[in-house]
Amino acid sequence: MATRDYGEDVLAGDWRLPRKGTIPEIPAEPGLVAEDPASGFCGAVVGCDKFGVTLEDRFGKRRLFPLAPAGFLIDGAPVTLVRPAAAPAGPARSASGSIAVRGLRAKVARESRIYVEGRHDAELVEKIWGHDLRVEGVVVEYLEGVDDLPAIVAEFGPGEGRRLGVLVDHLVEGSKESRIAARVSSPHVLVTGHPFIDVWAAVKPAAVGIRAWPDVPRGVPWKEGVLDALGWREETGAAWQRILGSVSAYGDLEPALLGRVEELIDFVTAP
Repeated sequence: MATRDYGEDVLAGDWRLPRKGTIPEIPAEPGLVAEDPASGFCGAVVGCDKFGVTLEDRFGKRRLFPLAPAGFLIDGAPVTLVRPAAAPAGPARSASGSIAVRGLRAKVARESRIYVEGRHDAELVEKIWGHDLRVEGVVVEYLEGVDDLPAIVAEFGPGEGRRLGVLVDHLVEGSKESRIAARVSSPHVLVTGHPFIDVWAAVKPAAVGIRAWPDVPRGVPWKEGVLDALGWREETGAAWQRILGSVSAYGDLEPALLGRVEELIDFVTAP
C-alpha cells in the first residue's frame, strides 16, 4: 500500500527481484555452489536434468530441487538456474576410448596374434577393444593357461610380420607365471601381464557394486573363494556374466590391465 509519508510498501511484490534489471540465468554446471532459500540447503551442483537440479552439501547429503525462476541464491544474490547447454558433439568413441570408425568393415586378419590365458580374458578384451582389433585386423585367442607357453610360441612360429603378444595373469616377480614368461626370448614375441591373480580382479570393484575384491586364503580356488566371500550363490560362469555385464568402457577396468592390452595391440600392429 502507498502512504503520504513513505511511498510504496517496501515489502510489496517479489522481494527476490533485484532493484534494477532482471534476475540472471546461470547454467547449473557441476561444482557450482547454490542455496535453496526456502530450506536453507546449500551445496554444489552434481546433476541437472529435466527433473531439476541436484545439490550435494559438505556432508555428502543430496537433494533435488525444481528449476524455478529466481529459485536459488548464489553468494546471497537471487538467480535462476537453467540446464547447461549440451556440449558440442565430438567424435564417437569406442569402449576403449579410441575414435570409433563409422561403417567399419573388419580387415582381413593379420598373421600376428594376441594370446590370452582363458575365455574370460578373451571376452573382456573383446568387449573393450573389439572395435580396435577389427580396425587393425588382429585376432585374439585364448590358451586355457600358460604352463606350456614356450611350446605354444614355438608352434606359432613368430617372425618378421608375424608377431605374437601374450597377456598373462598374475605376472609378478617370483611367480610361476614370471618364470614361464622368462623362457620366451624371441624379439617377435611380447609377453606381458597384469598383477591380478585372475582377470576378474582387473574389473574395478565399484563397477561391480562391491567395496573390494575379497582376500582369498591360500589353498582355496580363487573364484570359488570370491563367490563364497561375496555371498554370490551362483556358478562361476553366471558370476562372470554378471561381472562382464557391469563393464561398459575402459574406465571400468584397472589401469594395470588397460596399459598392458594397449601395449600388446601396439606391438602386434607395428610396421
